[in-house]
Amino acid sequence: MPSFDIVSEVEMNEVRNAVENANRELDTRFDFRGVEASFELKDDKVKLSADAELQLQQMRDMLRGALIKRGIDVRVLDPGSIVRSGKRHIQELGFRQGIDTALAKKLVKQIKDSKIKVQASIQGEQLRVTGKKRDDLQQVMALLRQGEQEQPLQFNNFRD
Repeated sequence: MPSFDIVSEVEMNEVRNAVENANRELDTRFDFRGVEASFELKDDKVKLSADAELQLQQMRDMLRGALIKRGIDVRVLDPGSIVRSGKRHIQELGFRQGIDTALAKKLVKQIKDSKIKVQASIQGEQLRVTGKKRDDLQQVMALLRQGEQEQPLQFNNFRD
């Protein structure tokens, strides 16, 4: 019976490259001359540190641009709160990986409401969709691509 998995994953190698590109851009920007500002990737989180909150906002925009250039959807960013320690402003940006339960239930409901003859089941942080026909599975993929989701979705492990 044909099936495929719906997942939401982030390619951390591409994130690392995007952070390095953003650091290079930070070094060349005129408005950051003489300012202690940096991007740091640690434990699957990007740590931004700068002297002012406005600079942090500019750095977030630079990082978003670098992520987009690397083909990473910026909807995976999970911004943390801005912490001020002395003269420095620090913010950590995490990445949403996997499909949480609320989104999974919403996707299952969306698939069932479409009246396509497939079964969707939640398996941890991914969804497995099975059906009798390959065309039905492709219809489900098209349906989910059309809809606007909170997270980017990838379809993998397609089996015939």
